[in-house]
Amino acid sequence: MEFRYGVHFTRNVFHPDNPLLREVISSSGELPKKVLFVVDEGVCTPKRQLLEQIQRYCGTHGDALNCVSAPVVLPGGEALKNSDQYLNIVREMINRHGLCRHSVVVAIGGGALLDMAGYAAATSHRGVQLVRLPSTVLAQNDSGIGVKTSINFFGKKNFLGTFTPPHAVINDFEFLESLCDRDWRGGVAEAVKVALIKDSKFFERIESLVPALTSRELAAMQEVVYRCAELHLQHIGGSDPFESGTSRPLDFGHWAAHKLEQLTGYRLRHGEAVAVGIALDVTYSHLTGVLPRSDWQRIMDVLEELGFLLYVPEMEDGLDMESGSLLEGLREFREHLGGELTIMLLEAIGRGVEVNQIDPAVVMRSVAVLKQLRSVVSTAAAVSSV
Repeated sequence: MEFRYGVHFTRNVFHPDNPLLREVISSSGELPKKVLFVVDEGVCTPKRQLLEQIQRYCGTHGDALNCVSAPVVLPGGEALKNSDQYLNIVREMINRHGLCRHSVVVAIGGGALLDMAGYAAATSHRGVQLVRLPSTVLAQNDSGIGVKTSINFFGKKNFLGTFTPPHAVINDFEFLESLCDRDWRGGVAEAVKVALIKDSKFFERIESLVPALTSRELAAMQEVVYRCAELHLQHIGGSDPFESGTSRPLDFGHWAAHKLEQLTGYRLRHGEAVAVGIALDVTYSHLTGVLPRSDWQRIMDVLEELGFLLYVPEMEDGLDMESGSLLEGLREFREHLGGELTIMLLEAIGRGVEVNQIDPAVVMRSVAVLKQLRSVVSTAAAVSSV
């Protein structure tokens, strides 16, 4: 079965003279189409005037877009996915306004809102069309362009969800300019991830762009987002998009990341947790003799120079695969995928290697290394400030 959807790049998507959203929504079926906008409140700043822009755009293109209500504004962030409260708000709006499979939910926001709104659309009428407008670096280069929808349940990350390709994805680079530093930086972790397992030249390019990225040069970020999205889409389209096997290479660094998000009460955002997970797995790879020290050092340098913290105290909670421990993440990761435990490690920059066993003792040694490095960096920073 073949699925096709476009991932578009633009600026000022809601300017009345920009036809992209209209063209995407009206590409099939009778017009006008019923459209429901679900918006992350984090992008509704007074400066942006996003809600007014949406309504003005729909007014200009009313022959194609029948906006059924004012945009539904919901909180962003992982807490949005931790119950079915907001999911049911979106479902209720779909029901109230009579949206059907030929209608469209347009989700605008970060990865958590896109996950939740996508799940609401996918499970209403067995599939209302979804158009995603990711608003963060992480959503534009990774989570917002794939085929997954979900919410968290039973205290587990993404326990409820579907594999449902979107109707289309529109990356508007204008959204990136107003991100806070954490959300600007956080998505770069996913670019580092995919570069490490698939493209050494891309990793070298990220290395060279670190000063530009940390100084928030939009052109540099656009380049990183585009290439990262391209690599993710090549993998999704060319291998196992619905994860029917046991391999999940794009989740390099994620077994620990997902658990650390939970253990920190989501104090760590997803991209920040992925950076920690990458650091942990490349350290494990090095300690087990798989990854050369020179490669390990380059990776650690890039992550630190980008501004990521690579150790949090919750990494030391629990000494085994017990409830509330980092190592429990291995069991949950295997359970989520099914079959044999399969973890992506690294044997060289640009080349991943899958293993089916992880030594808990070496994991905890890796944690100790990251803790020591954190102490050294903190001491150096204190000396520098004096």
